[in-house]
Amino acid sequence: MKKEEIKEMPELVQRFYNYQSAVKNKSKLTALEYVSDIRSFLRFMILDDYPDTEFEKIPVSDYDENLILKANDDTVYAFLSFCKDERNNNENTRSRKISSIRTFYKWLAFTEKRLDSDPMEHLDSPKLKKSLPKYLTLDESLDLLRHIDGNNRQRDYCIITLFLNCGLRLSELVSLNLNDINLKEKTMIVTGKGNKQRMIYLNDTCVYAINEYLKIRPTEGISLKNKNALFISRNKNRISPKTVQHIVYTLLEKSGLGGKGLSTHKLRHTAATLMYQHGGTDVMLLKEMLGHESLATTQIYTHIQNEQLRAAVENNPLNIPSAKSETEDAGE
Repeated sequence: MKKEEIKEMPELVQRFYNYQSAVKNKSKLTALEYVSDIRSFLRFMILDDYPDTEFEKIPVSDYDENLILKANDDTVYAFLSFCKDERNNNENTRSRKISSIRTFYKWLAFTEKRLDSDPMEHLDSPKLKKSLPKYLTLDESLDLLRHIDGNNRQRDYCIITLFLNCGLRLSELVSLNLNDINLKEKTMIVTGKGNKQRMIYLNDTCVYAINEYLKIRPTEGISLKNKNALFISRNKNRISPKTVQHIVYTLLEKSGLGGKGLSTHKLRHTAATLMYQHGGTDVMLLKEMLGHESLATTQIYTHIQNEQLRAAVENNPLNIPSAKSETEDAGE
């Protein structure tokens, strides 16, 4: 959803967007996702009035607010069934829609005072499949770094180094500014979700990579808007998320790691996994470094190690199914 589409929404939803953006300080992407999910919910509730109209083209600008206020959890569950059966939305997407609707109705009840109580307070979310995050092993990470070459090798090496050593999100990396870096103190200020800032300590590898990149970083022809950006594209602008993704995918292919579902975010998982497994980093410290809101999010990395321990036991050469029966026979 694009920001200019907000004006096509009912006034109540526009106020909700402004509240999430200005008061709750949600990122533009998060606030727009909320509104996009709510727009789908509104379209579903008037679907029967537009039998010959594509779902994505059902207008909601003149939506009756009373329909919004009268919706209940049964309405939402019917919407989720529609999303699954007719829209092929997976459980993650449906779970996100539930979260958006919950947030909207909580705002209606407690901030706008348009409802006596929150009708969506007890909504159940779709059960999500629990899966361990994909990540690179230590050898694969080193191999990825070895395959960096070309005209922008210092910049690309610095980008991959910060991903693998600091566990940055893609949005955090591209938003880094020159004045966020203090090489003397070996620290870096990172702006995460909700514009929350945290300080990350830089190891010697990161300091070296940044220094090498700064030697060749363009200084001429950069617009005033982008002059403070750490990473500069070939067009002399702040590097874009799309460009960084392209760099990472290209290097993964060069390293023989393509086709494994790896991405920039998997490099963040790699940093966290390596720090937990090889650096002995406490899970609470890891939570602070990664900028997680909840400890439960960070604890996925303890599960990785648990699974590896389980695999190590299963792969023990003495794990021979016949050994048990032979021992039992010997005791008879």
